[in-house]
Amino acid sequence: MTEIVKYVKESFEELRSHVSWPSFNEGLNLTVLVAVFSIIFSLIIWGLDSVFSRIIKEFFNLIN
Repeated sequence: MTEIVKYVKESFEELRSHVSWPSFNEGLNLTVLVAVFSIIFSLIIWGLDSVFSRIIKEFFNLIN
């Protein structure tokens, strides 16, 4: 049990003293960037899914 407590304390010390955290503005900019690219990629995947769905429907309509 003391090993786990020691590990957690050392982990928090590592986060506090050795990790370089971004500034608030940099973090906010990166968050917005990730959100925008997530929306763009989800729209691309939705579009491709719609196209492939239509192609498969037409294919099955053709063979019936």
